[in-house]
Amino acid sequence: MERGVDMANKAAILPRIAGVVLILIGAVFLAGGGYLATLGGSPYYLIVGLTLVASGVLYWRGRRWGERLYALLLAGTLIWAWIESGANPWALEVRLLAPAVLGLVLALPWIRRGLRDVGKPAFWRSEAVPVVAVIIALLVIRFVQFERADTDWLHYAGDLNGKRFAPLSQINAANVDKLELAWTHHSGDSSKGEATPIKIRDTLYTCTPHGIMLALDATTGKEKWRRNPNRDISALTLVTCRGVSYYKVPDATGACAERIISGGPGGIMRAVDAATGASCQDFGRKGEVDLLAGMGDVRPADYTVNSAPTIVAGKIITGAFVQDNSDADIASGVIRAFDAKTGALVWAWDMGAPDRIGLPPEGQSYTRGTPNAWPGFAADEALGLVYVPMGNPSPDQYGVARRPFDEKYGSAIVALNIADGRVRWSYQTTHHDLWDYDVPAQPTLIDLPGPGGNRPALLAGTKRGDIFVLDRRTGRPIVPAPETPVPQRGAIAGEALTKTQPISKLNFFPDPLRESHMWGATPIDQMLCRIALKQMRYDGPFTPPGTDRVLIYPGAVGGIDWGGVSVDDDRKVVVANTNDFPVFVQLVPKDKVPDIKKEYFPAHGSPYVVRIGLFMGPLGIPCLQPPWGKLAAVDLRTGKRLWRRPIGTAQDSGPLNLGAGPPLLIGTPNLGGALTTRGGVVFISATLDRYLRAYDVRTGRLLWQHRLPAGGQATPMTYMA
Repeated sequence: MERGVDMANKAAILPRIAGVVLILIGAVFLAGGGYLATLGGSPYYLIVGLTLVASGVLYWRGRRWGERLYALLLAGTLIWAWIESGANPWALEVRLLAPAVLGLVLALPWIRRGLRDVGKPAFWRSEAVPVVAVIIALLVIRFVQFERADTDWLHYAGDLNGKRFAPLSQINAANVDKLELAWTHHSGDSSKGEATPIKIRDTLYTCTPHGIMLALDATTGKEKWRRNPNRDISALTLVTCRGVSYYKVPDATGACAERIISGGPGGIMRAVDAATGASCQDFGRKGEVDLLAGMGDVRPADYTVNSAPTIVAGKIITGAFVQDNSDADIASGVIRAFDAKTGALVWAWDMGAPDRIGLPPEGQSYTRGTPNAWPGFAADEALGLVYVPMGNPSPDQYGVARRPFDEKYGSAIVALNIADGRVRWSYQTTHHDLWDYDVPAQPTLIDLPGPGGNRPALLAGTKRGDIFVLDRRTGRPIVPAPETPVPQRGAIAGEALTKTQPISKLNFFPDPLRESHMWGATPIDQMLCRIALKQMRYDGPFTPPGTDRVLIYPGAVGGIDWGGVSVDDDRKVVVANTNDFPVFVQLVPKDKVPDIKKEYFPAHGSPYVVRIGLFMGPLGIPCLQPPWGKLAAVDLRTGKRLWRRPIGTAQDSGPLNLGAGPPLLIGTPNLGGALTTRGGVVFISATLDRYLRAYDVRTGRLLWQHRLPAGGQATPMTYMA
């Protein structure tokens, strides 16, 4: 009996030694892997540490489940290694060799002989305890890792895909009603801000309407630095800055190794040190690049960058806002890429000179008056493409003199090679656009599930309310967008109308406008609005502009604007806020222009001036009955609309421009986009009544709202600090 006990004790020695070794190795992985996970790195090493410690405890106790747990770790490591490195033998070696050798040692018969299965002990004394503990820990790690890895907001829309989706769930549909104000920062600039900050580690970076760059502590809101461009921009008609961009120079340290880039107003792109706000002396000319180089004669009001530049593959890619309805001989809509470290021009896509990728020769300029791209861009680095949403050439409502490249690329999504700016494909959302139906927002890139697996897709909203869904590799529609006959009567002489327009099956179109939709504060002004409607020509959203007054609905301020769409990537739900707001347009011969120039645009280069205005009643309220602003959600897998509801109350709106009204839900016009989160919440401000609101992404139910000191005409972002 003593001999049997002695042999059993000897047999237990080697498993115990193996257990100690596993626990020690696991402790190293726990410490290092845990720290790596807090930095947003791979959770694999933390998982290895937990599994090795649990396996070591089981080996120490002589339980056969120890080797089973290690075998599971080996299998998981093999899968992880293949996912991370593919068939690269050297990459696989560092991931697989050491675990395999340790596994061979543990498989030696002298060690395995000391392991045994047991009967059915109490649960808390069994080998199931460490196994269950590991499973629970892995689930916790998975949750925490998602939360930790995405605590930053690196780009204007969170990522280069433009999803406006935060994979964070701390704030969710169950607890968002407890959300409270954390801090407030006062910029000292105009309250008409439209910027969405970015977050890098513990700092937020943003800009004010006049282009002042700010760095704020993400936890307290305390200002770290500010950079004022100190340029006279008083001549600009559109003064806004919707965001800044971040770039880290590879393998660099010291000043400007990390930098903030701003397109900003005034035609100057700037790079400053992310830590201090000091100019990056190695960028352009002492931190500045002149965006007017090669542009020829540019009036101050005609050209400005108001969206955050797109930074991908070491390049800053940007377009610009070019004044609407100003002049046919106006600044080019050229798209350019600059080296993010030096500021040097890498390429330029000038649609009027497609074979030239650099600056135009001395004395020449980029092709004048081409369609421009004023929103932000999306990019797919794996495909090597940047996706550019185009507007149309000036004058917007006069197309008689347009050139072939204007006709091809106006109001189109254009996919350019990131490397050289060459066109890979283009898809036009409006042919011969006479209605200012730009592609007004950054496209959104998602992977759509289908019968053959995920399909790389692109979503592009329009001012009409379409969402075009394209294969982002080829530009071909995934959701059908059939060419549909459109009205032809009423156009001016020489206007080459197209007989059809593409209409996406995924859309948020309003109902056709009818006399019964007219509104007013009294029956009298409602009657006057009905009269005004009857006096205008209206044949639907593609009613051709002419010398008579034409109603355009939903109009250039309708549909989806620069806020774009947000995609809940977990649920594959697209959320969009829309405007249903008619405008009137009239082309007036220049010899008949009255002395009063209100609502008139010069349209130089055409025989007309363009009269544009909102369809308002005599008391300064819309002729169209509410709601004007709505928020809607669609399931992208089925195409089914989940919900649609008005957003915004009349609290800060009223007749005669009084700016006050009852806090009744009316659905106000809105400007800015939505944010969706893994917690199932949609955040949006955008409305006229100065509220930030949260909605349930599944039902559209209002969950929470908070009063803002000024209008929230910007797209929200979120982060962990």
